[in-house]
Amino acid sequence: MDKLNKLRQKIDRIDEQILHLLNQRGKVVRAIGKIKSRLNESFYASYREKSILQRMNKLNSGPLSTESIENIFREIFHACRALEQILKVAYLGPEATFTHLAARKVFGSPANYLPLKDIRDVFMAVEKNHADFGVVPVENTTEGVVTHTLDMFIDSPLTISAEINLTIEQCLLSKSSDLKQITTVYSHPQAIAQCSHWLRENLPNARLIECSSTSAAALTAAKDRHAAAIASRLAASLYNLEIVRQGIEDNPENRTRFLVIGKNVNTRPSGYDKTSVMFSIKDRVGALHDMLVPFKKYNINLTKIESRPTKKRAWEYIFFLDFLGHMNNARIKKALSELSRNCVFLKILGSYPRAD
Repeated sequence: MDKLNKLRQKIDRIDEQILHLLNQRGKVVRAIGKIKSRLNESFYASYREKSILQRMNKLNSGPLSTESIENIFREIFHACRALEQILKVAYLGPEATFTHLAARKVFGSPANYLPLKDIRDVFMAVEKNHADFGVVPVENTTEGVVTHTLDMFIDSPLTISAEINLTIEQCLLSKSSDLKQITTVYSHPQAIAQCSHWLRENLPNARLIECSSTSAAALTAAKDRHAAAIASRLAASLYNLEIVRQGIEDNPENRTRFLVIGKNVNTRPSGYDKTSVMFSIKDRVGALHDMLVPFKKYNINLTKIESRPTKKRAWEYIFFLDFLGHMNNARIKKALSELSRNCVFLKILGSYPRAD
């Protein structure tokens, strides 16, 4: 018992040191915030946070895991950023959707959140300075690209500040904990599609009713003991529902990629970056092939290419391209310069830290 008490006393002393150092860090952050304010710089610097996490991961010798260290430091970032400014963040709502979870992962509980009805509203809120940043979904590993998000970039002046990859864990929520009592399941069409096999196996006779969001489904299910919703864990606590089953998605690798959009351009690399661009080309044989040649020439790894109609002329397209590296890298500058010579237009949507 004496040994246990001594170890606990040792922990107390370590905790006091941690507290002291955290407050020291907070004082330095406040000083940085004053400088940022004078220089009109963004209080959210994704490149800086990413570089700190990468450095801490390299220095970490255990026993705490990399994931634990990252989670701890993210909370430190959130708390310290709030000493500079409480950011207002618009997102595709309502509360407890997966976009809300993605926003909270980046900005934490200190931020002020503005849930909005559609993706266009999120872009407009940031453009009109009703929010400092916005968070929108851009693609899902099961359902593919979110075309509305890509379309918004065509006319919007906003850029990409960061990306988040979120594992989508779908839960069955209900007032009743007994599957046999559930006769109706509410959810967003994508969530129902992502859990179709589980639903056939476990609730073959239940009516499936589509809702505008998983949160709206949870709100509806909370009014009927024989109903359930497919939604997030956060929705369970928000609407006072039981988690009847967790992880009911058919694909355990079901992930959604979200983008943080804002007005500032990340000019400084984190060392672990991705760049997104959009461009249109003249309609001629081999035009798209020629557009990709500079990336091969300068050994730049392309990670994604999507096309969207311009909606101005039939069979005219805009291409969206993601590739590894920062736009201020010398090789990438050369590649983009060569690309621009053959484009009708080229727009850099941003360079930002890659999500893990």
